[in-house]
Amino acid sequence: MQIKISISQQTLKLLDAPGKVKATYRISTAANGVGCEKDSGCTPLGTHIVRAKIGTGCEQNTVFVGRRATGEICTPELMMQFPERDWILTRILWLSGKEIGKNRLGNVDTMQRYIYIHGTPDSTQMGKTGSHGCVRMRNEDVIALFDLVEAGTQVFISE
Repeated sequence: MQIKISISQQTLKLLDAPGKVKATYRISTAANGVGCEKDSGCTPLGTHIVRAKIGTGCEQNTVFVGRRATGEICTPELMMQFPERDWILTRILWLSGKEIGKNRLGNVDTMQRYIYIHGTPDSTQMGKTGSHGCVRMRNEDVIALFDLVEAGTQVFISE
């Protein structure tokens, strides 16, 4: 399996080994556009891998902070209580860059920037930018993707 993310189309495609599209999902990438620099709030480009899968068996809308489930379930009431929170929900696919100097090591390290593919509240609009650098997905979609990929799966992010 392989994941291809298109920033311009705001889509994530899951491809099988021969390259046939198995699934296509609407996503939301960074409001700040593309870029690999630390603290840029941008979505990094290039070749990555899924370094870690976090959230196996967690309930849909489980809230994560620092890659740990908080024990909370995201609800409209909780969102009103914490309006500034960047909601990371349900599952996390933590990405790691493969291209030294572009998205790996130094000031451009995707993993050290904590860039994930993750679930987001149902109220988040898909198909348009809005994240702080991560790739946001509908909770049902991130569960489906999470169950189909393994750690080590290649992820290619293009403009």
